[in-house]
Order: sequence, then C-alpha cells, then structure tokens
Amino acid sequence: MKNAVGREIPEELLVGGKEVYQGKYYMDGKTFHKAGPTVRRAEKPQASKVLASIREACEKCGAHDGMTVSFHHAFRNGDYVTSMVMKVLVEEMGLKDLTVATTSLGSAQDLLADYIEEGKIIGIQSSGVRGRIGEVISAGKLKTPAIVRSHGGRPRAIETGELHIDITFIAASAADDYGNANGTGGRNNCGTLGYAVADSRYADHVVVVTDTLVPFPNSPASIPSIDVDYVVVVDEIGDPKKIGTKEARVTEDPRNLMMAENCAKIMAATPYFKDGFSFQTGVGGPSLAVNRYLEDYMRARNIEMGFALGGMGGNICDLMDKGLVRKLLDTQDFDTKAIAHLAAHPDKHLEISTSEYANPANKGAYVNKLDFVVLAALEIDTDFNVNVLTGSDGVLRGAPGGHPDTAAGSKCCIIVTPLVRGRMATVCKKVVTVTTPGDCVDVLVTDYGIAVNPARADLIECLDAAGIAHTTIEALQEKAYSLVGEPDELEWEDQVIAVLEARDGTILDVVRKIKPLVL
Repeated sequence: MKNAVGREIPEELLVGGKEVYQGKYYMDGKTFHKAGPTVRRAEKPQASKVLASIREACEKCGAHDGMTVSFHHAFRNGDYVTSMVMKVLVEEMGLKDLTVATTSLGSAQDLLADYIEEGKIIGIQSSGVRGRIGEVISAGKLKTPAIVRSHGGRPRAIETGELHIDITFIAASAADDYGNANGTGGRNNCGTLGYAVADSRYADHVVVVTDTLVPFPNSPASIPSIDVDYVVVVDEIGDPKKIGTKEARVTEDPRNLMMAENCAKIMAATPYFKDGFSFQTGVGGPSLAVNRYLEDYMRARNIEMGFALGGMGGNICDLMDKGLVRKLLDTQDFDTKAIAHLAAHPDKHLEISTSEYANPANKGAYVNKLDFVVLAALEIDTDFNVNVLTGSDGVLRGAPGGHPDTAAGSKCCIIVTPLVRGRMATVCKKVVTVTTPGDCVDVLVTDYGIAVNPARADLIECLDAAGIAHTTIEALQEKAYSLVGEPDELEWEDQVIAVLEARDGTILDVVRKIKPLVL
C-alpha cells in the first residue's frame, strides 16, 4: 500500500492497527489510553536501594530470555553503561532473544553488533542506528526488522504501550542511595536526562547506574526515587569528552558559514522574527552556526529570543549570557560547555523529557510552539522529503532524532545542506529513505541557492519583499546532477531490515537489504 509520500509499504507490516503515513497531522485529535508499568510496592522502611552489582540488579529485576531492555545515549560516543549491562545479560547470564530499545545507537555500542550476529539480540528499536550496528542490520543479520522512531515517536510508543520495556538501565551522573538521579553533580556529567524520563515512568523495572553516590536527597532530581527500583555504583559510567561528536560542532568552513548567514537572513525576513520568538537548531555544523548570525539581527531590532529548545550547545548558552535568550529548554546537551552551563544556572534552564519535547500523542509538545527550526540533511528530493537515516549506499548510518518532530511542529522549517558532498548530489530526484516528509519542510538553503516549498506562498512573498533571491528545488537538483552526474538507482532485495515510523506511529518508509555489489 502506498502512503502519502508515495512509498510502498508491505501489507504484512500493517497489523495490530498499524497504518501507513497519511499526512503530518493525520492523528490530531484522536484519543488513546496510556499504558502503565508493573510496579512493585515498597511499604517497609528502606535504608538504601543500592545493590552490589549489575548482575544482582538484573537478577532481582527478573531478567529473562526474550525481554526488552532500554538505555539512553546522553553520553553518545562516551557511553559505557549499555555495553557494560549487555555483557552481563549475554555473556554472564547467557540470555538470548533480547530486544534493545535505546534512544540512539552509535560506535560506543559496537559490541551489540556481535550479539546481533550471534543471534542473542533479535530486535532493535532506536532513534538512530550508526557504526557497526547499522552495518550488520543493513546486511540482514537482525532477526526482526529494526524499528526506527523519532525522539517524539519513541515516548509516544512507550506511553501507548506499543513499546513495553521490561528493564531500563539509566546512566546517571549523580544519584543518592534511594535513586534520585540527575546528569550533573558527578564526576562524569552528561547534562539533562530527558531521554530517560519516559523509560523511568513506564518500564516494569528501573535501575539507576551511577559512578557518583551523593547524600540523600539528591536535588533537583531528573529521575525521582519513586520511579527507581535499584541503584548500582560502578567505576565509570561514561566519558563526557566524547559527547561532543564532530557532527555537533559549529562549522568554520566558509561555504557552510555563508549558508548559515542566509538562514539567518531568511528568518529575519519572516513575520515570526520578533521579540519572544522561539528557535531550535539541529546537530549539523551549518545549522548550529546560524546562532552566530542571529545575534546581529536581534541586536539591530532590539529583540530577544523567548526560548531555545531541544539539544543545547555552548553557542546558544553564549547567546543567553549576552542577554539575548530568556530560557533554555533542554532535552539533551550537545557539549561539555552546555552541561556546565546547566549545572551553574539551573534557574535559566528547564530540563524536559522527550515526551514534553516532541511527543505528538500528548496534549501539546513543546515543538508545537516553535517559530523556527534549522536542520541538516543527508539528502533532500524535489518533493522536499528529507533523508537523515541512510547513506547513498543504502546503509543505516544516521538518525531521525528530533528532525521530523521539529519540522512538523515549527512555523518555519529550514533545511541547510551543501548541494553536493564529494561526488554525491545532496539535492536529488528521490531520497533513499524518507525520514522527514516534504509537507513538513518549508525552505531549503544550499551553497548554490535557496528554494522555498511552493506550498508556502507566504514565505515566498517574505523573501521577495526582503530582496532575497531564490529558485526552484528542481533547478537546484538539475545543478547538482550537472556537477556530479545522476546517481544510479540502488538495487534492493525483498527483505525489510528496518521500519521507519512517522512520529505519529504510522509507517513512513521501510529500508530493505541492499543487494551486494557485483564487480
């Protein structure tokens, strides 16, 4: 069955009420009943929830074959806890047929690729799939198709009961002996624990793993003790220096800076750019660099940003310190500077869960109050569909993250990307995988020109009035192909290796196993 972005979705996936994607606001107004965890009462006096080891915690939580375990990725490439726990479950306890439902996966969790190949892990549910894990899944070695959800889609799936977690293990920078936990105040800080909140509230068992035990009560607690079964103290939970990945660094490339400046010009040309406006940038270097150009426009008009949302970096914290941002709403922190800023200025930050941030199945996620979002792309096609999940070779190597959530929720979604990367056209006729539908994208900024979605005639008028030149996305695609040639069509096998859900839970696209290259 074809969905609203023209992707053919296999009928066998449309079971249990699953539907194909039918537009960005298709589910608006529909009701559902929230799921709930199994909760073990603790009525007796209790001095401490601290256990001696992860193994003991797993045993007390009833770890078993076929269960679903979850983690968060606030430490990114510096995460130790996921591999630490999975070693216990697989190698020490000999468990099998496990599903791992983490907020994202990358090189820090490469060990899990071995367990997939061995058949110990049979399911992956995540917002991102990178590194060796992406390669083995793309090779068809995972027993069931991976399920890829956005940052807002994941808590939606948890709260509706679609994703039920048996045990969640939460890496916490500091915790007391009763389980009050946060991402600051320890030896290894990761910032907000917004990724883990839904897991802590809906998993049957919750284990906090920390390397810094502090006196009770640890306050403010991102994860409160009432949701925590056990606490385990380990030597190290992660390396904060590896949180700031190369993707999350501000660019210094002149071409990228020019694109960032054009993004700021476009924002300033819209009616949304006024005192109290709201803003978010994605992880890509050009999108992060927009912050430096916004300052001049804000000072020229004597306005302030009401709030910045999502992942916080040091550059947006600098804008706040200059008196240009009133509030920072953190669902994650991209670098050590932002983490330190959160710890030093708790009154200026608001830690929010991913459900508060972007879940479309609640009474109003914060993304719905966004004026602007500036996002990167691996590919964008002439229908404005964006791919941030699969490479040009069809291999899983990215993450929707909050991309589709913020694009759908904001008044103005700007995609910034170079026209070509190496010998690959970024602007193309058809993206490999649709991760953000074109009906959510408003403007494309490249190093060869700007294109506005024809559905946004109002924005076209704004750019014309401001004297900002723009062209069609078809013209940009033709220019890209003239530079690097038209890419050959990828050849796929029948096997579906990943299912990409739209943020509302409908099926947006599937990824099939790529046919091996025969030379």
